[in-house]
Amino acid sequence: MKILIDTHCWLWWRSAPESLNREALVLISERRNAICLSAASAWEIAIKFSLGKLRLPEPPAEYVAKRLVQDSVFSLPVDHTHALRVASLPLLHNDPFDRLLVVQAQIEHLVLLTADRQITQYDVETVWAGAG
Repeated sequence: MKILIDTHCWLWWRSAPESLNREALVLISERRNAICLSAASAWEIAIKFSLGKLRLPEPPAEYVAKRLVQDSVFSLPVDHTHALRVASLPLLHNDPFDRLLVVQAQIEHLVLLTADRQITQYDVETVWAGAG
């Protein structure tokens, strides 16, 4: 399975795995699954870090890069096709990062691993990752 992991799920996986349900943890840990992290997630992490809304043990450029390699996570670039497709989405979610993840999952035929109920309203294959 090819999985696009939502930003907060990736952060939870790295720092608070108890926030993810068992199914999500199994999917992430199975080596036959390709786990992808969008460049949009890296951008979101960098912004939240610089605003003081996210604490990391090191600067985002180091934190994200090291863990992508360490965990064999694929980097998914943001393409013009992805960015422009956002205009076709219904306004079910106001978060521009999440809307971009939805279209990336649609275009690239990825399953979106999320704990965001608003994302599940879109026409995209999702796996619920929330523990609660």
